[in-house]
Amino acid sequence: MTKYILVSGGVVSGIGKGIIASSTGLLLKTTGLKVTAIKIDPYMNIDAGTMRPTEHGEVYVLNDGGEVDLDLGNYERYLDVTLSRDNNITTGKIYREVIEKERRGDYLGKTVQIIPHVTNAIQDWIDRVSKIPVDDTDEEPDVCIVELGGTVGDIESAPFVEAMRQFQFRVGHENFALIHVSLVPDMHGEQKTKPTQTTVHALRGLGLLPDLIACRLLSHEPLEIATREKISLFCHVAKEQVVGVHDLSSVYHVPLLLRSQGLIGYLQKRLNLTGLNISKPMIDKGTMLARKWKEMTTGQERLFDEVKIVLVGKYTDLKDSYMSVVKSLEHSAFRCQRRLILQWVESSDLEPETQELHPARYHDAWRALVAAGGILVPGGFGMRGTEGMILAIKWAREQKVPFLGICFGFQLAVVEWARNVCGLSNAQSGELVEDAETPVIIFMPEISKTHMGGTMRLGLRPTVFQTGSESWSKARKLYGGAPKIWERHRHRYEVNPTFIEKLEGSGMDFVGRDEKGERMQVMELRDHPFFMGFQAHPEFCTRPLNPSPPFLGFVAAASGQEVLEQQLDLQIQLYRPPHPEHSMVSEGEILETKKEGAQGEGRLPLANGGDAD
Repeated sequence: MTKYILVSGGVVSGIGKGIIASSTGLLLKTTGLKVTAIKIDPYMNIDAGTMRPTEHGEVYVLNDGGEVDLDLGNYERYLDVTLSRDNNITTGKIYREVIEKERRGDYLGKTVQIIPHVTNAIQDWIDRVSKIPVDDTDEEPDVCIVELGGTVGDIESAPFVEAMRQFQFRVGHENFALIHVSLVPDMHGEQKTKPTQTTVHALRGLGLLPDLIACRLLSHEPLEIATREKISLFCHVAKEQVVGVHDLSSVYHVPLLLRSQGLIGYLQKRLNLTGLNISKPMIDKGTMLARKWKEMTTGQERLFDEVKIVLVGKYTDLKDSYMSVVKSLEHSAFRCQRRLILQWVESSDLEPETQELHPARYHDAWRALVAAGGILVPGGFGMRGTEGMILAIKWAREQKVPFLGICFGFQLAVVEWARNVCGLSNAQSGELVEDAETPVIIFMPEISKTHMGGTMRLGLRPTVFQTGSESWSKARKLYGGAPKIWERHRHRYEVNPTFIEKLEGSGMDFVGRDEKGERMQVMELRDHPFFMGFQAHPEFCTRPLNPSPPFLGFVAAASGQEVLEQQLDLQIQLYRPPHPEHSMVSEGEILETKKEGAQGEGRLPLANGGDAD
């Protein structure tokens, strides 16, 4: 029987449920258990794909093309697993499924209601998805972490709370535990417990009793003994069931903090985890994971050498808009043994118009840019701030500053090159100017122009390195010299094939292309210390102990040529794809498999979520 751990939140949202859920899963993995995770988002959207980054943080993309909540990125990074779109439940998904069943007549003419039809659909979804293998063992997980988004008491989350109340009886007491995350505010030096008392009281009134109360403190002061005792007394839990999570120098210390407060021991006893049959290889693997994680976190604190990176973006007001990009930089800095100094520059602040309206912001932005050890231009949409990004790219190219362009940043690097090297002064992207005179970036022919949700080129896709590139391409060396690599995509526009010959003839190498050789996916300049662009989003596949190759090379180059050469050599030995082998299958191979008779449940889905019919 799968063990379930529900993580809920109270008082306010955004206090770190995702990190606590991920850390709990990591700690259980260190004991040799197989762990999966599900995120419940109570909004009506089918998925996060149509949300702007400043609304809900970054849109995280999975191998199957699912556009999901950024917390699934935390799960994949901490647990080193590969999840699917079904690991993210939204109200929209549940209601769509229930309505489709009603239209088919599955309810046999009954009145369709929140209880039992919606709540049953939620429980069935969790039960089904929790059994799906997510790691290289290809075995059913032992434990499923279920994070309930929002806060207890929200109208939107009421059906999910009721579903989980019922679910605890469906699976049995020994197979269900609840961690409730609550804010403990500090009022002039006094840690206040009343908000936690109130939210736990509301939770109990809804039929859910917390097994652990994780007290979130928005300061560097740990939970006081007196505060722990008071919460224990008024919330009807033992003192060992109250844990404190205060601000730390890094979120990667949270698992160690929870471990020091007895989280593993309590869950082992509460869920009878020691009764599970864990193999010796899995126990050894867990022990190795615990050792490496501790080495990584403690080593991070001893770093003195710095690497200064400037991120030139369009959504810098909400740092979560670039969550995976930041994590990729952090993981790469760990490997390079550097302390990351990340500066944020709003791309529009680099434009001449800002100099007239806000001269201080303009000069501060340029001051940060010219002092950068490396310049990164990430993904984005729309016209605003694009000329500032192009100016940053031009500076990086001409001044030989290490540069990495991701998706939109890759496309704008092509625009900048076309304008300033190829002499195509009117070069533009079709996304930014609909009837551009010189459209070096164009709309992909197979993409819908009327529907926005789930219509991009999405999911895990192969990139083939060009013949002969093994002798010089830094990008290929970062992937261990592999002839073919796999990264996740999310885009509607691509480099215009009409201009490829002119672009390459002037010195821009499209070293990586799709399997047909038609789409440009990796760009590199040979006469530059490090100038690289990826149409894919390699940040979505980074891991703390296995950093994304392009980001690793970028951070290494920003740390110095010697560090870059060292990492290029190491990657030949250390690089391993973060994806399970069965997911690294091209569309052509899927079609061939289906022709050979793969039908029904055995058929393989395409990366964009459709079937290869």
